[in-house]
Amino acid sequence: MGRFWRLIGVAVLALFSLLVLAQEEGDPAKEAEKQKKQLLEQSGGILPSDLYVVQGEELFKARRGPRNASLENCDFGRGLGRLEGVVGRLPRYFFDTRRVEDLDSRIRSCMVRLQGFRPEEIRRSEVVAMAFYLASLSNEQPVAVRPLMPQERQLYALGEQLFNLRAGPRDMGCATCHVSYVGRRAGLLPYSDILKDKRAASHWPAFRYSNDQAWTMADRIRACYANLSMPAPEIDPVPLIALTLFMNVQANGARMDLPGFIR
Repeated sequence: MGRFWRLIGVAVLALFSLLVLAQEEGDPAKEAEKQKKQLLEQSGGILPSDLYVVQGEELFKARRGPRNASLENCDFGRGLGRLEGVVGRLPRYFFDTRRVEDLDSRIRSCMVRLQGFRPEEIRRSEVVAMAFYLASLSNEQPVAVRPLMPQERQLYALGEQLFNLRAGPRDMGCATCHVSYVGRRAGLLPYSDILKDKRAASHWPAFRYSNDQAWTMADRIRACYANLSMPAPEIDPVPLIALTLFMNVQANGARMDLPGFIR
């Protein structure tokens, strides 16, 4: 972990300056680029996401767990040892687990099956770091999620229903903020239009400079549930994977910007 801690020392002061910057309303992508450029100038070319990538690579390749194994023999959908572009092909059905898995759940499954960890022993922070490492290997690759298996098509249909569902005390849902109706959307911020803007789902996992946190798509969805005053699903449940599958299909063809750097 030595390289990881050296990089932390370089980036921490630049991170502090980001936390005190006022956020301007406008195009989220343009604002993110502005903040990213400023951070790169202040940190000597190092982004917070770089730290997670380094940590994730070390965790991914380390021999750990009761079986003293690494995750290098985990198949993420392209065969053993083939990691480039896998993030843009998930969620998908895996025959070894007999279920549709997203990036988070696939990492967890391999930690259980290959390394022998019990589910309750898996640290969320480690899963996120390894997700960032895998994302770095998919940067600029196209999103190519096509629900062909019956299990995938079933989850896609569920994800579409959940995306359009209005519920909770605020009678709102994903589409309320993320789909344009006659050129307008609810809320004060210019949210991405999931059905029109392919960038919306092509930069996860991402570092959020607004709250100094590293999130995967699952974290983003859980936060949206909380924002709508609805109980957030636990990590790895069917609703999270279904929504991720639906949104990633909408992003098909987009070139991924990974790990993302967003508001």
